[in-house]
Amino acid sequence: MLKRLLYSLLTFVTLVAPGLVAPSLAADRVRFGTNWVAEAEHGGFYQALADGTYAKYGLEVEIVPGGPQINNRILLSAGKLDFYISANFLQAFAAIEQNVPTVVVAAIMQRDPIAIMAHPNAGIETFEDIRNKNVTLLLGADAMVTSFRWLKSEHGFRDEQARPYTFNPQPFLANKNSALQGYVTSEPFVIERAGGFKPKIFLLADHGFDGYATTLETRTTLLRENPDLVARFIEASIIGWYNYLYGDSKPANELIKKHNPEMTDALIAFSTAKMKEYGIVDSGDALILGIGAMQEAKIKRFFDKMVKAGVVNSDVNWRKSFDTTFVNRKHGLDLYRAK
Repeated sequence: MLKRLLYSLLTFVTLVAPGLVAPSLAADRVRFGTNWVAEAEHGGFYQALADGTYAKYGLEVEIVPGGPQINNRILLSAGKLDFYISANFLQAFAAIEQNVPTVVVAAIMQRDPIAIMAHPNAGIETFEDIRNKNVTLLLGADAMVTSFRWLKSEHGFRDEQARPYTFNPQPFLANKNSALQGYVTSEPFVIERAGGFKPKIFLLADHGFDGYATTLETRTTLLRENPDLVARFIEASIIGWYNYLYGDSKPANELIKKHNPEMTDALIAFSTAKMKEYGIVDSGDALILGIGAMQEAKIKRFFDKMVKAGVVNSDVNWRKSFDTTFVNRKHGLDLYRAK
């Protein structure tokens, strides 16, 4: 907290005594890794960087994009990164089991954006139809050993339904009796452009896969030794998310496209709209406690479901996977209510 106090004192001196020259105070450098290439799903972080929010909190932040051949999670545990965003709590549970010294300090997405998409006018009207009508389900490699195990445990899906999804939508487009698992913020856009139709969307969060997503992790040593830096990064990121969703997001979007030249304005607009439509970021606990909120009961409920599905071992000490010290403080809610 000393650095924050010094910033406040220097600001006060500047305001009341403009003739005095305050000494410069170097910002704390932070390296923050994402789990994929730059996209709207990272928008709040890019907003905080682009509009100067991180700088106002005394932080010099470098965003290190992830990608198919980049494992930023390893760089976090190795001390090469200070923060990292992971898909959901499954990675945090695995870290505890493997004695990886990382911890979740905020959950940006209250609802996991994983969804199953189906063809319209193909007799698939309900979530249960995907199971009952023996629909072929195209799944990525990670989904095969995580969410699909839950689909089998919770909803009676069968192994013979599953086929690998190689991020090529053509097998789905060619077979009306197929369904595709992906993110509600991106895959439907690809399907609409490639297939010329809007797919039916079934968000897994609406059917019991109700854990937090886009979890913000840090090293346990950083949390213990420099809690002020962790607090400032979380608070600035939360402000960035409110400004991205409800303010002028152009600075963030320009930076996203700079980091990812293949990104388009159309996909950014689609992803942002879907995050709002489905309450991916600002729903549930976030409406009361602010973006980034985490509740122990929800984490425990998700853990129990994953144990039942055989995704996580029951002896994992799930309580060690998170720390709520710097969330649930209603930080930034005034920005939301002002919109």
